Amino acid sequence: MMRDSELSFKSRDEIKAFQEKSLRETINYIAVNSPFYSRMFREKGIDPGSIKTIEDLKMLPTTTKRDVSVFNLDFLCVPKDQIMDYVTTSGTLGDPVTFMLTDNDLDRLAYNDATSFLEAGCKKGEVMQIMTTMDRRFMAGLAYFMGARKLGMGVIRVGNGIPELQWSSILKERPDSCIVVPSFLVKLAEYAEEHGIDIELISLKRAVCIGEPLRNADLSPSTLTNKITGKWPELSLHSTYASTEMQSSFTECEFKCGGHHHPDLIILELLDENENPVNPGEVGELVITTLGVEGMPLLRFKTGDLCHMIEEKCLCGRNSVRLSPIVGRKGQMIKYKGTTLYPSALYDILDNIQGVVNYQVQVYTNTLGTDGILIKIGAANPNETFEKEIKDLFRAKIRVAPEISFEPIELIAGSIFPQTSRKPVKFIDLR
Repeated sequence: MMRDSELSFKSRDEIKAFQEKSLRETINYIAVNSPFYSRMFREKGIDPGSIKTIEDLKMLPTTTKRDVSVFNLDFLCVPKDQIMDYVTTSGTLGDPVTFMLTDNDLDRLAYNDATSFLEAGCKKGEVMQIMTTMDRRFMAGLAYFMGARKLGMGVIRVGNGIPELQWSSILKERPDSCIVVPSFLVKLAEYAEEHGIDIELISLKRAVCIGEPLRNADLSPSTLTNKITGKWPELSLHSTYASTEMQSSFTECEFKCGGHHHPDLIILELLDENENPVNPGEVGELVITTLGVEGMPLLRFKTGDLCHMIEEKCLCGRNSVRLSPIVGRKGQMIKYKGTTLYPSALYDILDNIQGVVNYQVQVYTNTLGTDGILIKIGAANPNETFEKEIKDLFRAKIRVAPEISFEPIELIAGSIFPQTSRKPVKFIDLR
């Protein structure tokens, strides 16, 4: 596959020319080797050779998560004896889907994550502590390890949870960076306070954060970010967004103004409900075409994630577009008492309420056939007055108040972090 680690710094015309050359190679490869797409070309009467530019992509139908789930093996472009790694999606909006990677795909993944770590300010010779799992068919955990290794960093594979073990490694091995779910940083800071660890004297300089948003849609810090920086002011927080399907990621640089696109690895589109391109600055569904994937490449895959593109050149000098924080997922949109919501809006309120220890949001279909919201809250001092305060705050922020149920803190913690999950389960859709 073609790669150019400096492509993000080149002109938009050079970026487009590179992508279109790579796109033509990708289309030719898929037309010959992908049973799913070769069938699609044939049934739709599309000549693969007619797809020459990014604008030509609109001639192709989109690919959905259901397509990949139902016709899974038909997306595979190589014999199975060339598969080196089997991973699955997290199953956020349905059953997990298997993806298969070749040796070249694993090299591509390592290149992607090394690039992401460079964007966040990591350097060769530094040490990275990985505070996420590498097992359970989790692509990202392996990608973090390979990316740090490719960059020339030392790696401490602690895994998720266990503040005592994390701090033992931090104090002894003195890592410069970590990969972490951001809410866990609050637990680490609280552990440090309880055990007399002076956060200002430790080695960690930056955290590359996954799974939870650090910023609002306008790039302002989220409530969770403010909570972390209030306890850990010297720690530089960098958001990263990725998915198994795209096999690449979008990571913030030092200026923290959107996740940087790796244009040599992926082509981006933002589409509206009718699959038309949105206007500049408007929110749309992220649709991706992978470049250089050998095992299971995808054309115009609908991620279900809603965001907007940031077009202007970044202060870091990169000229490729950036993605805003994900404002929601199409499948997680809630219409509650005439108000359209996404879970992130609920999280931001809950994260800012003193006395709320943990929570889980459940959405269900009520007796009227419309969306209902139940928030299970673990609180230090649950009572009717506190419930009224929470509901009043919701009404003030989003005009509606969900149902509230106080539950034991330990019970909610077990539901948020089930043994089979690789990420915190803060949202359950029962519709």
